[in-house]
Amino acid sequence: MNFLAHLMLSGDREEVIVGNYVGDFIKGKLTPERVASWSPDYLLGVRLHRFIDSYTDTHPAVRQVRQRVALTHGKVAGVAVDIFFDHFLAINFETYRQETLPNFCARMYSILEKQRPYIPLAMIPMAESMMRHNWLLGYREIAGIRRSFDGLAHRFTFMAAIRGAEQDLEQNYLYYNSLFQPFFRELEEVSQTFIQNNH
Repeated sequence: MNFLAHLMLSGDREEVIVGNYVGDFIKGKLTPERVASWSPDYLLGVRLHRFIDSYTDTHPAVRQVRQRVALTHGKVAGVAVDIFFDHFLAINFETYRQETLPNFCARMYSILEKQRPYIPLAMIPMAESMMRHNWLLGYREIAGIRRSFDGLAHRFTFMAAIRGAEQDLEQNYLYYNSLFQPFFRELEEVSQTFIQNNH
């Protein structure tokens, strides 16, 4: 899952939110020595991020979409699908939350600014760009998805194959959305349970 999904699935506690947000930039084992100075909520957020990614990667609906996208975009299909899913969340946001997407985005950016010391240094430039250009809101539009793919291809040579993946989204829009909606409802439920059981 991509940034919007991880933020949406974090609950309301700020340090859980930022821990879930930065999860991709925290590699390796979460040993007692390593996490000794972390707050319990921040650690929970990082662990929640890993749980969400593991659940997503093994879900049959997600595998089905990734296999279809891989036919044209190869090994970067997983990244493309994560962003496709953030698009579906963005356009249907108020069916999931009693809040508008612009308000949610502003609230998340405020939390991330406040919790900036928890953001790994290597992630700071990307986080600043996300807030400055309002990526989360941009996911509502196909043009915003295209900018995300072009940006990834520009920054990372191994992501070159992701260019044009928004065309695959447009061509298979209803099919992908029909698989995404029930999957995300399941993911919401198991994520809430994970938070409750590990509080």
